[in-house]
Amino acid sequence: MGLETLRLVLSLMLLAGLAQAQEASQLRLGAVLGDADGDGYARADAPWVFEFPRDHGPHPEFRSEWWYLTANLRAANGDEYGVQFTLFRQALRPEPVIGGPWDASQVYLGHVAVTDVAAGVHQQAERLARGHPRLAGARAEPFRAWIDGWSLGASGPDLAGLTLRAATADFTVNLRLAALKPIVLQGDEGLSAKGPGQASYYYSLPRLAAEGEITLGAGAVPVSGAAWLDREWSTSVLSEAQVGWDWFALQLASGEDLMAFQLRRRDGTRDPYDQGLWVDAAGASSHLSAGDFALEPLRYWRDEQGTAWPVAWALTLTGPGGPRLLRVEAALDDQRMDTLLTYWEGLVKVFENGSRVGTGYMELTGYE
Repeated sequence: MGLETLRLVLSLMLLAGLAQAQEASQLRLGAVLGDADGDGYARADAPWVFEFPRDHGPHPEFRSEWWYLTANLRAANGDEYGVQFTLFRQALRPEPVIGGPWDASQVYLGHVAVTDVAAGVHQQAERLARGHPRLAGARAEPFRAWIDGWSLGASGPDLAGLTLRAATADFTVNLRLAALKPIVLQGDEGLSAKGPGQASYYYSLPRLAAEGEITLGAGAVPVSGAAWLDREWSTSVLSEAQVGWDWFALQLASGEDLMAFQLRRRDGTRDPYDQGLWVDAAGASSHLSAGDFALEPLRYWRDEQGTAWPVAWALTLTGPGGPRLLRVEAALDDQRMDTLLTYWEGLVKVFENGSRVGTGYMELTGYE
């Protein structure tokens, strides 16, 4: 077995989650997003000139990339639902292994999940495939990101006619999406620093109109609401001092939107690279630095493995959009993604002064 073949097999085994120990799980997160084996890849270390639709497509010169969509939805009777779709791209080496359509240097991992609040159920599915036009991949124009029958794609220029279609053994999702606000650049004009030498290129569509249907055990449910689309690519995000992050994307009933994340450090201190973005109702955005907000866990949910996940938070905003104090509460405590990379990703409710003021999504990593 040649060295590159061995590297490919070991990398696929790593992504397939064959190591079951807690230490191995944390190593997988570091292997995907850390600084190890980053030689030969492009790095997010200077301003990027964003071009669309080009940058909706893949950036294979970087090691890691993802297309991420969440939707906060309601049925006609008021029942609430959440939808998450994420497609991860991971390069196994800087150049193709064999080239052509069977280029084995790119691996794709897809996650789709539905939260049914009234039923108290969170369902998920996962697919892993090598890069190939018939299996998994992404393109810029017309935009499409797909894996094994699941697809987030547009039918027209840029993101016009955007749809999400995903079917599993337990549920299906079929949504039509249209941007209500322009693209916003995260961090410093799209360069989102996570530490010295760690950064990504990061942009978002913070509010899209969403409508369609979710098919669950009881049949098809027409739904409508708002969605959030994130795009990020990098070669190194997490440093050795960081174990994970707590990330929030909140859509308020006032038409304002808020993204905030904190990077959790091994020593328990506040990370100076914590950041966020405030988007007003008209779509104008303002960057939030670590001093503009604070997050404090208020309540934990413990899973069957004994891991404690913080499912309720106080978010104090003192920068743009503030001052205000928001309480962010999981719509269901158990929205853990029990997948190859274990993390918590789910629908949340937002309260202020005791009243419901919004909905959103929360992501918690590095706790397992």
